[in-house]
Amino acid sequence: MRRGLLVRTCAGLAGAATLGIGAALAAQWVVQDEPITPLPPAPAIAPAKLALGALLFRDPRLSQRQTVSCNSCHDLGTNGASNRNFDVAQNGGALRMNTLTVFNAALNYRFNWRGRRETFERFTAQVLDDPALMGAANGVAVARLRRDPAMVARFRAVYGRHIDEAALVDALAAYQRSLVTPGARFDRWLAGDDRALSAQERRGYARFKALGCVSCHQGVNVGGNLMQRHGVFHPIGSADPVLVRVPSLRNVAATAPYFHDGSAPTLRHAVRAMGRAQLDLALSPQDVDDIVAFLGTLTGTYQGRPIRPPAPGSRR
Repeated sequence: MRRGLLVRTCAGLAGAATLGIGAALAAQWVVQDEPITPLPPAPAIAPAKLALGALLFRDPRLSQRQTVSCNSCHDLGTNGASNRNFDVAQNGGALRMNTLTVFNAALNYRFNWRGRRETFERFTAQVLDDPALMGAANGVAVARLRRDPAMVARFRAVYGRHIDEAALVDALAAYQRSLVTPGARFDRWLAGDDRALSAQERRGYARFKALGCVSCHQGVNVGGNLMQRHGVFHPIGSADPVLVRVPSLRNVAATAPYFHDGSAPTLRHAVRAMGRAQLDLALSPQDVDDIVAFLGTLTGTYQGRPIRPPAPGSRR
């Protein structure tokens, strides 16, 4: 059987309401013989709703002090996250956990490190309400937007009603579902392009599977589909929380620093630390090099450009 043969298993997103959007998207494709499946295309979203969500994602009026937007911590111009160990909370202090990338986030089965939100809408509403994150709760953000005639007109055109919390959350969630990053070389290899990966990258993928990394990092998002205890054999990062939602490894070469506390500054450091903490293995330099090379093939594109890390030293 030819590696990379793709088989359609559902006719679109009709099952999203019952499966959850991440599961519905992931269920569209099955790749035979490999534990990782290629990204599906972004879901079809009405252009007017998409444009509204894009504006809201960059609108500081959604934050308590009107100083930051969603894009402040989830920079769509770079890696969909930031280069900080911890981003800045509304009170000026540090957030408790490292910021996860928003790219491909809709493909996760639960959201944030603790996995406490099971739908993108609930997750988005929680971010808007959380005083450490956006914090414009109790209708504050909606009231601000209602004073903007242009924004009122946009909401009415999309939803046929005045601005309310449900429409605000829906527009933001819909936009974030569109943030899919196709074009990874690994996906091209899965589709049958044997020239898409080098010999070292293929060797790294083979070691990634043989060592057991793939037991947690598999599926369409190369992770994001189960909760796992960290520090199984040796401590890794901060002890809290004990269980974390396994992060996606898509675009991982561009999303340093790593782990829930940002304690791994480079991908090589993260691979070595994970081998010891989760597998009780001291990985050889060759294994580390090969696995890092493989992980680099998971970098996709957004709006035609490769996902990239923020410039060194930048602090948004």
